Amino acid sequence: MSDMFQQLSDFGLIPVVAINDADHAVPLAKALVAGGLPVAEITFRTAAAEESMKRIAAEVPEVLLGAGTVLTVEQAEAAVNAGAKYIVAPGFNAKIVAYCVDNRIPVTPGVCTPTDLSAALDFGLEVVKFFPAENAGGLATLKAISAPYGMVRFIPTGGINAGNLNTYLSFPKVLACGGSWMVKSDLIAGEQFDAITELTREAVNTMLGFDLAHVGLNAPDADTSLKITQDIAGLLNLPVKQGNSSNFAGSLAEVMKSPFLGTHGHLAIGTNSVPRAMAYLRRRGAEFDMSTAKPEGGPIKAVYLKGEIGGFAIHLLQK
Repeated sequence: MSDMFQQLSDFGLIPVVAINDADHAVPLAKALVAGGLPVAEITFRTAAAEESMKRIAAEVPEVLLGAGTVLTVEQAEAAVNAGAKYIVAPGFNAKIVAYCVDNRIPVTPGVCTPTDLSAALDFGLEVVKFFPAENAGGLATLKAISAPYGMVRFIPTGGINAGNLNTYLSFPKVLACGGSWMVKSDLIAGEQFDAITELTREAVNTMLGFDLAHVGLNAPDADTSLKITQDIAGLLNLPVKQGNSSNFAGSLAEVMKSPFLGTHGHLAIGTNSVPRAMAYLRRRGAEFDMSTAKPEGGPIKAVYLKGEIGGFAIHLLQK
């Protein structure tokens, strides 16, 4: 999988944008960055698309820029010249796909049938757009048509919203989702960029699903750990579960049998996707102690951040 598609996977959610006035392009891009999602698919549904891409590429280069609703090779050429890093078509257009493949431009044509998928495989594509996702039958249809194609990843678009986003992302064959609810045209036209930032932030939070899984406390030895665990469990009417390196009072508190990371202990933060959470936190300057990553091979399910906050290390856990 190319680095560009890995970035899309790390983002998890791709804002699909229609801009009617190119003067709104840069403020919109900055609003997405402020909301924690520096990626945008600018669609050729408006005459301002090409100029909007040029301005975003020049003034907000940290945004991973794609071109959507590409219907012709000429539009694909214009998009790339304007700064787009990948091309998205609503359906399977062999001419567009051939142009992109020949010029090593990442492309995700729209598919919704096994015939479409077979055509995509003929061009060696590994990532395609599932469109229109909800109108085509949603996740049930995607699971059905993707079953024989284990090598293909999908970007469902069309009808994706905050309510069904994580349902799609929970399917391992989904690379990312495209959505427009945080970048609606009326918000852009009304220059409500603060609202777009807030909706984007909410979308990212919904996708990552951060919450407190448990509090970890450091104890000097096993006997002290058990005593602290029993005290917490007795106070809050929780069961005690003894382990090799720690003891748990229900699911609320973990007490280490010897001092571990963090001056006082750790805060275990649950998330819907540890890899996406890591990518998000890295964009915010966080670093990770990869020696603590588990498992050592395959998708990471748990890892500690470097450093501590208020005397506590931060431990990311897969929900």
